[in-house]
Amino acid sequence: MTNDEALVYIVDDIEANRDLLLSLLKKNGIATEAYGTADQFLDEMAADRPGCILLDIRMPGMDGLTALRELQSRECPLPVIMVTAHGDVPVAIEAMKSGAFDFVEKPINTRQVLASVEQAIGISHRNILDRQELLKAREGLESLSQRERDVLNLIAGGLMNKQIAFELSISQRTVEVHRSRVMEKMGAITVADLVRSSLLVGIGKEDS
Repeated sequence: MTNDEALVYIVDDIEANRDLLLSLLKKNGIATEAYGTADQFLDEMAADRPGCILLDIRMPGMDGLTALRELQSRECPLPVIMVTAHGDVPVAIEAMKSGAFDFVEKPINTRQVLASVEQAIGISHRNILDRQELLKAREGLESLSQRERDVLNLIAGGLMNKQIAFELSISQRTVEVHRSRVMEKMGAITVADLVRSSLLVGIGKEDS
């Protein structure tokens, strides 16, 4: 398994566990960073490249489940693999229901870990692109004037220029000008692009 871009974060309070995972992943050509506490990890991580997070469930201070919720609140695009002792399997399953990608049990099964990490890295590529698209759509939306937002809402609702002009009591030419500006600010080339971006930021979903 090789992935020159990927970075895997290891979060475990026990040094021997961190060293085992560090050695395993480095032998397989995967860059790693290790942290002894969830707090330190959350302070220093940067989810700007593909990868995943190996997160121990039981740690002093902030535990793995709490850290998972914090990652979700930050819209972290990196899949989280929970690392658990046998007795914590029900907790790990609960973590998966809450959004974790997978869990692996201690003692570590190297094949299982590598397979899970490989899958997670693959998913992270798509997640990062999706997140970038979402952030771009949000920035575009924030740059719109109120009238441009009105036009966007109606475009997302499936209305044509003539119908939008009627709804807003403006000329069709004015609609065309607003539509052009909306397309530019939202980074859309086609109407389909515009509708896709609109759905990302919650516009038009109520009509679907």
